[in-house]
Amino acid sequence: MARSDFRFHVTKRVRYAEIDAQAVVFNSRYLEYFDLGITEYWRAAGVYDRWPLRDSPEFHVARAEVDYKAPILLDEEIDICVRAARVGKSSMTFLFELHGKGKDELRAAGTIVNVHVEEAQGATAPVPDEFVSLFEAFEGRPLRA
Repeated sequence: MARSDFRFHVTKRVRYAEIDAQAVVFNSRYLEYFDLGITEYWRAAGVYDRWPLRDSPEFHVARAEVDYKAPILLDEEIDICVRAARVGKSSMTFLFELHGKGKDELRAAGTIVNVHVEEAQGATAPVPDEFVSLFEAFEGRPLRA
């Protein structure tokens, strides 16, 4: 996907605690970067203005995928690009790309599928329409499957 297909990104600098013995970002940290990206994406879309964090809809990660393209090094700045891809009945799919800051230099790509649940350990539930509307307005396109 072209970087220009992502309306949103957040920039982050790689810290010493995030690297392995070869001074490259450790593989599990990529999912942490996706988590940071989705948190800031939700903030930018207005989720936290509507629902305080403790009252926002509850989502669990059902699937996470990372495709590693090129190493990310200590002290590098990266752009975490996020895009809402689709909304199903009870799930939302987000796409991610990690790039060197301000560059069209793909380092990793990924997908996360979140499932809406009634309670922390409850059954799946439909994604609230008002929640979907925020993301559709932010993306400027329909997301319902």
